[in-house]
Amino acid sequence: MRLTITSLNSGSNGNCYYIGNEQEAVLVDAGISCRETETRMYRLGLSMRKVKAIFVSHEHSDHIRGIPVLARKYKLPVYITPDTLFRSRMDLDRVEVLSFTGYKPVHVGGLSVTAFPKFHDAADPHSFVVEGNGVKIGVFTDIGAPCDHVIRHFQQCHAAFLETNYDDGMLDQSYYPYYLKRRIRGGHGHLSNRQALELFMAHKPAFMSHVFLSHLSKDNNCPKLAKSLFETCADGTEVVVASRFEETPVYHISCQGDAFARTLTLEDITPAGEQLTLF
Repeated sequence: MRLTITSLNSGSNGNCYYIGNEQEAVLVDAGISCRETETRMYRLGLSMRKVKAIFVSHEHSDHIRGIPVLARKYKLPVYITPDTLFRSRMDLDRVEVLSFTGYKPVHVGGLSVTAFPKFHDAADPHSFVVEGNGVKIGVFTDIGAPCDHVIRHFQQCHAAFLETNYDDGMLDQSYYPYYLKRRIRGGHGHLSNRQALELFMAHKPAFMSHVFLSHLSKDNNCPKLAKSLFETCADGTEVVVASRFEETPVYHISCQGDAFARTLTLEDITPAGEQLTLF
């Protein structure tokens, strides 16, 4: 029993992640165009007809740009929180818009999608774990700091898309103005290579087969650097870089062990008052 996953694109120019079983699939975010989504899925031998829903993490344009056209063309329901919908200003006329609540699973055929809150500079940001066939896949990007919600869900995943946005030294030396560097590094910005590596080393379950390094900055990170950092302590987990220029291969993730169950308790997360599109 397995799930099929790929990153169709990952970066500030667009984010879109495909997770599915034999019968159906979901997209987490759709920040590239409908045409580019179709083209990349075709190259991978995946069918848009299998996609049954789009789940939206937050309202920044690199996560929602392709949703209106894609949803209308394929008659896909869009799962999005009311605050995120309001701030997104998307035109979803003739689209089925459905809300979700943190910690309440949404069932899409044989898939179960659970959202949970996170720290990010957006109205109501959430990350997701998609479960099916006994396999759990996490999408952990656009995170300012690894809060307890992120840690507990990461510990349960057989594979994860994990943000490694920037290298500290490269950001220090970059042309970015001070206020932007501060926002990126702030508690509602993005995870650095170091932060992501610390999360990975401290909380990676023994049964995690793949980690996809995601949302790498074009200017403040290097794919080879990020991958080499993780490979030194991967301990059997395959390290893949999710590109900002092309899709990854399709990966089939199997259940290699029993993810232990945890009781999750809601904590208050105060969202930032101002919406910012972080580069």
